[in-house]
Amino acid sequence: MLKSKLLKGIVAAAVITTSGVAAEFTLKFSHVVSVNTPKGKAADFFAKRLEELSDGRIDVQVYPSSQLYKDSAALKALRLNSIQMASPSFSKFGKLVPQLAIFDLPFLFKDMDHLHRVQDGAVGDKLKALVNKKGFYALAFWDNHFKQLSTSKDKPLLVPEDAKGQKFRIMSSKVLEAQFHSIDANPQMMPFSEVYSGLQQGVIDGQENTISNIYTKKFHEVQKNLTLTNHGYLGYLVVTSKKFWNSLPSDLQADVTQAMKEATIKEREYAQQLNDEQLEKIKAYAKKTGKLTVHTLTPEQIAAWKSAVSKIYPKFYSKKKIGEDLIKATQATK
Repeated sequence: MLKSKLLKGIVAAAVITTSGVAAEFTLKFSHVVSVNTPKGKAADFFAKRLEELSDGRIDVQVYPSSQLYKDSAALKALRLNSIQMASPSFSKFGKLVPQLAIFDLPFLFKDMDHLHRVQDGAVGDKLKALVNKKGFYALAFWDNHFKQLSTSKDKPLLVPEDAKGQKFRIMSSKVLEAQFHSIDANPQMMPFSEVYSGLQQGVIDGQENTISNIYTKKFHEVQKNLTLTNHGYLGYLVVTSKKFWNSLPSDLQADVTQAMKEATIKEREYAQQLNDEQLEKIKAYAKKTGKLTVHTLTPEQIAAWKSAVSKIYPKFYSKKKIGEDLIKATQATK
């Protein structure tokens, strides 16, 4: 009897929020990165803000660094309501919602502002609706950032012809395969964990990644040329358990939506700041060592790349792939 009362006391204490109010709902937010990353900081911001907005009625518990689940297992856990929120990369939805591969299409987005207008507009709403049909409730798009191209070859990647015959690591993606084939390069699927050694040993010549991935994994230290192309995008989709979402009264759903809106603004700011800071560190490394050259494309060079790779867009017009309507709506977004 004493043990039972003790356990009940522990459980009761676990759902008392910082406001001192007993929570009506518990939201476990699982993600795979550290707390000091843009995603990690935004998750913590969301947790604090939602507890404020809900007056402690929702207790938000953030579990970073795969403490609960890796991204590959998070979607199943959401369906079971074992966790209530996660923020997997788009690639984790590949088989469920292939339309999210729209973000892989090269040179589809003019800049970050255009990308965010697409995500926050009609195209983003359509993508979220497709995700919602799969048993989740999609809340927001969060940034990693745009991808850049690098190579170990002496010749920099300034025009599409420079990539001819080179072996580039890609993650599993039909879009990325088509992208590199369109410029007569050889795409090589390889786990992210093997990219550094692959570059170092010459198994692959180059890779495409965001500045944060390039810097933290030290890819720039085993490459001779880095070209700032901003040709593709890596991001995350924040989703919640549909069972959890449907259990919330409308006023708390509104609180979740508002907290996520504010957290998304923060996350994008954090991601941009980190991208800029780490790019400067890569440039400083290049200047200090002379082992790397960082290149910025001219408008004419960007146009040449876009002309070469945009020829793959029609290959993904099928509704079973991305869809012509989504691609053209993205292009038309002002």
